[in-house]
Amino acid sequence: MAEKEVKLFGNWASTFTRRVEWALKLKGIEYEFVNEDIPYNKSEELLRLNPVTKKIPVLVHNGKPLAESLVILEYIDDTWTEGYSIMPKDPYDRAQARFWAKFADDKCISAMSGVSTSLGEAQQKMLQEAREAFQTLEQALGSKQYFGGDQIGYLDLAIGLFAFWMPILEEIVNVSVVDDENAPLLKEWFARILDVDMIKTSLPHRDKMYELSKQRREQFFSGQISRLN
Repeated sequence: MAEKEVKLFGNWASTFTRRVEWALKLKGIEYEFVNEDIPYNKSEELLRLNPVTKKIPVLVHNGKPLAESLVILEYIDDTWTEGYSIMPKDPYDRAQARFWAKFADDKCISAMSGVSTSLGEAQQKMLQEAREAFQTLEQALGSKQYFGGDQIGYLDLAIGLFAFWMPILEEIVNVSVVDDENAPLLKEWFARILDVDMIKTSLPHRDKMYELSKQRREQFFSGQISRLN
């Protein structure tokens, strides 16, 4: 399989971008990274490559663009079939992994965004929703080391950056969502996934992520931006 002309348009702080980068690294695929200034200064090339949603990430392989991070993960696994397998082999397990990845995107991310962009009673309501969402996500992990079993897989890549930015967001907002009381197994997984060499060596700088997250929250409350991502 030719690896030439693999290009990733994304953003250094994006959960959706990072999951694709990790998949490429697991497969040993060389790629060029183009950092997009989102959400308001997207490049003309990005808009040309993804005119439908105009969002990152976009993977370009041999001139052909592909959007949506979870779709890209499967494409990478299907295209570069040798070596590390990202998706489970069993059809049922694959379907379950897709289900939980969508759940995490639809429920967990939106709930934490709600916690960060609300105050008072509204925030307490969103906080409860976030705790319930992560407790539900914890069911997919169970007693396994990783969501993929004995090694990291599709779902670990999909939500791996949660382990990094969740504690940052909890610190900024002064709340607790994933802890020993609410989701102890998930908290243990947070520590394990961040200790995987490939993950650990390719995380954003924590102080930089903290300052960006804090700044964007302040911009939201001042009306400068309408959403956090």
